[in-house]
Order: sequence, then C-alpha cells, then structure tokens
Amino acid sequence: MNIRLIIALIFFILLDIYAFQAFRGVTKTMSPDLRKVLMFGYWGISALAYVLAIAMMANIITDKNHFLTIYGRTFLMILFLSKLCALPILLIDDVRRGFLAVVNYFMVEKSFNLSRSKFLSGVGIFLGTAPIVALTYGALRNPYRYRVHRSNIFIDGLHPDLEGFKIVQISDVHSGSFVFKEPIVNGIDLINKEKGDLVVFTGDIVNYKADEMDGFYEIFGKIQTPYKTVFSTLGNHDYGDYYKWDSKADLDRNFEKIKGIHKTLGWDLMLNEHRILEHKGAKIGLIGVENFSALPQFPKHGDLTKSVEGMPPTDVKILLSHDPTHWDFEVNKNHQDINLTLAGHTHGFQFGIEIPGWIKWSPSQFVYKQWAGLYQKGAQYLYVNRGFGFLGYAGRVGILPEITTLVLTGRK
Repeated sequence: MNIRLIIALIFFILLDIYAFQAFRGVTKTMSPDLRKVLMFGYWGISALAYVLAIAMMANIITDKNHFLTIYGRTFLMILFLSKLCALPILLIDDVRRGFLAVVNYFMVEKSFNLSRSKFLSGVGIFLGTAPIVALTYGALRNPYRYRVHRSNIFIDGLHPDLEGFKIVQISDVHSGSFVFKEPIVNGIDLINKEKGDLVVFTGDIVNYKADEMDGFYEIFGKIQTPYKTVFSTLGNHDYGDYYKWDSKADLDRNFEKIKGIHKTLGWDLMLNEHRILEHKGAKIGLIGVENFSALPQFPKHGDLTKSVEGMPPTDVKILLSHDPTHWDFEVNKNHQDINLTLAGHTHGFQFGIEIPGWIKWSPSQFVYKQWAGLYQKGAQYLYVNRGFGFLGYAGRVGILPEITTLVLTGRK
C-alpha cells in the first residue's frame, strides 16, 4: 500500500472520531434505543467506507470493477467532505470550552459548563449533512445532464461570409469516468442539433489510459460537421502522467494510442499546428496547441509560436488551448491577432452556483481567474467550457456538463 494513502486513511479515521463528537452531542438527549440505532448507522457507514478504501488501496477493487470504482470513490469523497465541513464548528466549540476551562481553573466556585454546546453540535451536524444531500443529488441527477451554453462573439470588421458562423465546442470528455452509455448518446444528439459550422474538442479525451475509450468510439464518431471532422487538441490528462506505469516505454506507447483515438474517430488532432479552413469566401485560421499551463503542476508541451509558423493571413483566428491560464500567460501578450481562444480544463470544479445575471460562484475561481464561460480583453475573447464529462466525483452540483455554441458576428 502507498504510504500516502495509509496516512490519508489514518487522517480520515481521526476526522471521523472527531466529527462523532458533534453527533454524540446532538443525540445525547434522545432515548437510549434511538441513540443506539443512530450510533450503529454512523459507525456502520464509516466502517463500510474504511473497507472500501482499504480494498482500493490493496488493489482488491481495481479499474476492472468499473462501477464500484467510480461510485465507491464518489461515496468516499462525499463522506469525507461532509465530515470536513463539520470540523470548523467543532473547533470553535473546543476553543470556547478551552477558554471556559481556563476561567474555571482560576475561580473558587466552578460555575461554567464545559460540556459540548448542543447548539454548536447541531450547527456542525447541519453543515455536515448539507454536502451529503447536495453531492448525493449531484451524483444521482447531474453527471449526464448536458446543457447548451450559447454566446455571440463580436469581431470588428468580420468578413461578411462569416456572419453567423457557428462554432460548437466540447471539452474534457474523461471517458474513463463514464459508467452509462445511453445518456452520452443523448449528449451527442444535442451536439448535432446545434448544427455547427465547425466542431472542436479542447482536450482530455481520457483520464490517463487509452483503453478507457473502448466502447465509446461508435458514440463519439457520430458527431456531424460540415468539415467532416472534429478538430481537436490534447489536455493534461491525455499524456498519461497520472498513472503509475511500469516503464517509460509503456507511458510512450499509451500516449501514441491516445493520439490514435483521434485518428480512429476521424478527428483532426492538432499538435502545435494550424489549419486554414475556407467558408464561402472567407478564410479561418484554426490553431491547436498541446497542453500549456501557467500553473507549475501542469505540463507545458504547447508551443504557440511553432503553431502559427508560416500561417498565411486569414479573416479570423481561433485557438484551441486546453488550459485557460495560457490566455493571460501568452496569448494576450504576444498573439493579439488571435480573436478567440477556446479552453476547458477547470470543469468549474463541478461545484458552484450559477444564476445568469445574478451570481456566478465556484471554488474554481480561487485557482483560475477565468474558469467558466466567456471572457473578453480588448478585441480578444476566451471561452472556458465547463466540460462534457467528470473526474473524481461522479457528479455535478450547480455546474452542469456543457456543450458550447459560439456565433461569430460583426454586428453589435
């Protein structure tokens, strides 16, 4: 077993014992029989989580047990986060009790009750229960609940033949996380109903292994486009870096297979390259870079300078770059002739609140300046797709899986 996983398990057990204090505080006035039932339920669920975690660590449950792996991991995440959310209230209660203990120590007459606050314990239980409800709903209802987001992209002096030109974008498929096929077919139908003039994919076709796409080729191969191909690029997960390979040769073979996925699908994978597309009398410069991130933990394989080398004049330039941090890092500074950049990567953290015109919030914004939707700086635009699939947590809360439709226009 990996030592880091063992440490994580120990931490979870300690967290479980600590969170139990709030549970015990709330139930202490209940009848003995009801308390026994609730205690059995609490520790029974926790015991199931420990068994599941150990089975995963010991490779008793592997990727071959796909359903159990995906939803077992989700179950563990929900349970861990629920107890983590209760932690701050318990700490506040312990600080309060510690302060009263010090005061009591110096008093002749001990007058303060040092037991846990039932009110704070109740708040802790509420804060722990809320994520269980929300994340369970998100896993049962939302992982395949695709939404089409539409935006207009204004380009001053746009060639008249590009007026109304429609770009459909998908990103972050993460095929290794899929459990069901039928809802994905419905997602592909939504893509085709948009009738895009151009369809693009901005990276992360798998989680880490090429064989994750087995069984999905026919489904994704049905995407329709006038150019007879989906133009695509790579994301950070497509390099296989998140899997422990036996050798570098195995890693390299997997990477070649991942590139082969695009060929099998009939997609045009752009690896630091460009394409010149014609639409009526207009020319579109489509640029595709490999993954490039301004954040140190992600790979930097992209070479935008190489991608545009020898590129003739065009009426509009569109860049496919998986990680949105690339936009501020390089595109805005050195390539201001690129009208539109299309990215993904963030998934909007698969968690947040979005009410158009009112609020747009996600923990993602603490990591990424541009994390979902449309952004503009001067004459340049960036669109960050919220992702077609999911990773880790098999669900979404507030940030639903996305199909993007962008329409070019020269009219404000």
